[in-house]
Amino acid sequence: MLYLSELLIEHYELQTFNELVALVKERARSGERFFRMDVRPQFGDTPENWEDRLEAAFS
Repeated sequence: MLYLSELLIEHYELQTFNELVALVKERARSGERFFRMDVRPQFGDTPENWEDRLEAAFS
């Protein structure tokens, strides 16, 4: 299971929400089957619908 908190810790170099979306897409393509959003990303450009956007990127 992929946890958002672990992903953010592993990739502390991320600067924007769009970089996070790209990383989530990459991890989904690499075979991750489940994704849990256990924290809110603290980027300045994180949109209000961030959960929907990350879920769409993972799917």
